[in-house]
Amino acid sequence: MTPDLIRQLIETGLPGSKATVSGDDGVHFEATVVAEDFRGKLPLARHRMVYATLGERMGGEIHALALRTLTPDETNPES
Repeated sequence: MTPDLIRQLIETGLPGSKATVSGDDGVHFEATVVAEDFRGKLPLARHRMVYATLGERMGGEIHALALRTLTPDETNPES
């Protein structure tokens, strides 16, 4: 599993989203996902939306995924 593949899966599963994924060991990853679809949702619901894009890979090929989920407005709170 690669960070780029995870990014592609997330962005395909959440149309209009932008994901940045990193991870050096092939099983532990960190991702920041920005999506308008997160608006009005609590962090747990946002995380579930991302996990749904990865399906059975979570807990298997992807041992751990640390998430930061934001709406576009939350990426620049000063505007």
